[in-house]
Amino acid sequence: MSAKMIEVRWHGRGGQGAKTAALLFAETVMATGKYIQAFPEYGPERMGAPVQSFNRISQDPITIHSGITNPNYVVILDPSLMESVSVTDGIGKDGKIIVNTSFSAKEIASVLGIDEAQVYVVKASQIAQETIGKNIPNTPMLGALVKVIGTLDISRVLEDIKGKLTAKFRHKPEVIDGNIASIKRAYDEVKNQ
Repeated sequence: MSAKMIEVRWHGRGGQGAKTAALLFAETVMATGKYIQAFPEYGPERMGAPVQSFNRISQDPITIHSGITNPNYVVILDPSLMESVSVTDGIGKDGKIIVNTSFSAKEIASVLGIDEAQVYVVKASQIAQETIGKNIPNTPMLGALVKVIGTLDISRVLEDIKGKLTAKFRHKPEVIDGNIASIKRAYDEVKNQ
C-alpha cells in the first residue's frame, strides 16, 4: 500500500455481517504491520435495517477520529440498498465500488450513474450459499475487496483469517473451511465487466 490512507465504507443490512467484515478486515491488515481503524455506524436498528461500517488503513498512525465521508472503496453487501441509500456519496472519480450482485458492472454503473471503470461485481450471496451454506455475503465481499485494492497478499490474508476463525470455531471445521473457500472464490471471481 502507498503511504496515503485508504478509506473503506461498507453498506449492508443488520445480520449480513458488515460490521464483522470490517473488523476482520482491519485485524487482518493490522497483522501486515499497517495502522487501522474499524468502526460501525448504526443506532437501534434491527435485523435487516441498513447499516454502515468503516475502515481506515495507513502506513502511518491514524489521527482522524470521525466518520468517513470520501471513501476510496465502497462495499455493498445488499444490492437492494442502492435503491434506498446514497451508496455513492463522497466517492471520487478514482473511487471503486464493489457490489454483491449477479448484474454486470455496466448495468450497476448505469443504475448508480457512475463510470463503469469504478464498478466491480461479484456473486457473493451465491458464493456464500455454496461454500458456507448460508446467504451471509460478508466474507466473500472481504475477498473481493482484497482483490480490488490489489496491494494485499491474498495468501497472508487467508492464513491470518484462518487462524482467527480456528480460534473461534475450533470445533466447527466446516465453518472455517467454508469461509476460507468463500474468500478465495470471491477473490478469483470479482470482475469489472
